[in-house]
Amino acid sequence: MDATQHMDVRLRKPDRNQYSFQPQCLDDLLPPRHPARVIWAVVQTLDLKDFYAAIRAREGCVGRDATDPRLLVALWLYATTRGVGSARELERQCQDHRGFRWLCGGVSVNHHTLGDFRVGHADALDKLFSQVLAKLVQKKLVSVRRIVQDGTRIRASVGSGTMRRRKSLAELHDEAAAHVKDLRALLDDPARCAGLSARKKAARLRGAQDRQRRLAEALEEIPRMAEELAEAARRESRKAFKKAEDIRVSHTDCQTRVMKMGDGSYHPAHNVQLAADPQSRAIVGVDVSSRGQDAGLSEPMRQQVEQRTGQKVQEHIADAGYVNLEQIERAGNQGVTMYVAVRRNAKGKSDPYKPKRKDKPHVRAWRARMGGEEAKAKLRERCSTIETINADAKTYRGLGKVLVRGLSKVKCHALWFALSYNLLHFGSALLS
Repeated sequence: MDATQHMDVRLRKPDRNQYSFQPQCLDDLLPPRHPARVIWAVVQTLDLKDFYAAIRAREGCVGRDATDPRLLVALWLYATTRGVGSARELERQCQDHRGFRWLCGGVSVNHHTLGDFRVGHADALDKLFSQVLAKLVQKKLVSVRRIVQDGTRIRASVGSGTMRRRKSLAELHDEAAAHVKDLRALLDDPARCAGLSARKKAARLRGAQDRQRRLAEALEEIPRMAEELAEAARRESRKAFKKAEDIRVSHTDCQTRVMKMGDGSYHPAHNVQLAADPQSRAIVGVDVSSRGQDAGLSEPMRQQVEQRTGQKVQEHIADAGYVNLEQIERAGNQGVTMYVAVRRNAKGKSDPYKPKRKDKPHVRAWRARMGGEEAKAKLRERCSTIETINADAKTYRGLGKVLVRGLSKVKCHALWFALSYNLLHFGSALLS
């Protein structure tokens, strides 16, 4: 067809200059059972007094109104269900996405407010998770008679180049201290910084002091890390393979550790521990550890679950990484049946289920129990529950790599995921 013949073709073309009048309110944007509506309805039923306690704006006093914590809680819960893990991205979504626009209801939010709120209420967030879990237990939607546990390593917001030994950290700390001293002298001289406002002066000094503080914390972390390695060596009956002088610590986040990831690579990471009810698939426990190994983390998790729910855990299921003979013996004394996979001998010469000479009674019972078909079925149940929850967290909910630093902030990140996961699955049931 000749190019000129296209002029005869009749086409519907966009006209973006025409006006349209659509009488519509924000409430008309979403269908009745939209997830944003469900999350908002559930948040309306929660006690958020701990979030309100920090607000200084009071009636009769001057100052700007604070953003309602109920709105911020709902925004982060809905954002986590959609895999939004960045405060800047959430700010954009609140302008463009109808679900977030409906939640905001005309209230403007910025990424500073969103980011500070996400990690600034660790205790209140932990209590909120317990509150939601208690409601699920009360409605008999969740039981902790049997729990499954697993850990997943998530990449830290730390570069591998920030991992330094003690000597290098000490040199950097001395340089940072000298820089702070020189900067103070510079900022106190009006002739040399006449073009800087008081705000910019404070920001420069604060940045230099923060770097000096982080380096000091990294130096203080080395003895603690050396003790962790020595304890792990004693537990596994081997010699410690690293001296304090050879230990590397990040000077941007000293609480991270280099860990072996699922693909076999090694990166700075955090060990996020989750426990779940295998029947309902609800998350019932959350913790974050700087230890790369899971051994020794089963007992603290079980205690946390019992404290949150007020119920007794009777069966605890985990993989072979959680083997700790002392904790298995204590669990037996407390009436808890441990289903922890037995580590097989590397050479395969000995029967892993055969009791050892030094085994205590409950450890001997655990070895014999794990050789049966019932225990193997429970381990398969663990794989089909907690490991799929971990996969969901890293694939769809923004836990593949955290953008915050420090164990406390990373735990807040994990708690937001656990809350949103439970509300995503049980939100409608909580409203009935």
